Amino acid sequence: QVQLVESGGALVSPGGSLRLSCAISRSPFAVSSLSWFRQRPGMQRELVATIASAGFTTYADSLEARFKISQDITKNTLYLQMNNLKVEDTGVYYCKAILDSAAPIRESWGRGTQVTVSA
Repeated sequence: QVQLVESGGALVSPGGSLRLSCAISRSPFAVSSLSWFRQRPGMQRELVATIASAGFTTYADSLEARFKISQDITKNTLYLQMNNLKVEDTGVYYCKAILDSAAPIRESWGRGTQVTVSA
């Protein structure tokens, strides 16, 4: 298991940008993938984007044009750059790590960071 700590959430106006960060504790096991999820008010948690260990990225169809997932391996940090934010992007954003199959606990979640988009 790894510890994940999100940061960077804030109140922002529509059309604005934010960059979320997720600090990842070191682990003796390799990370298979890292993802951002979000939970909007009254809705279920949904996948925003994933980056695999090889660097391949996937996005929710509706978000790819505005969001970008990346990682800095040297800093053990995952990022989510969000541009042209909309009111409907409001929610709690979580990062998730999946460790390789050798890990006794493969899935870890952070506690989330609040993003509020409002005029």
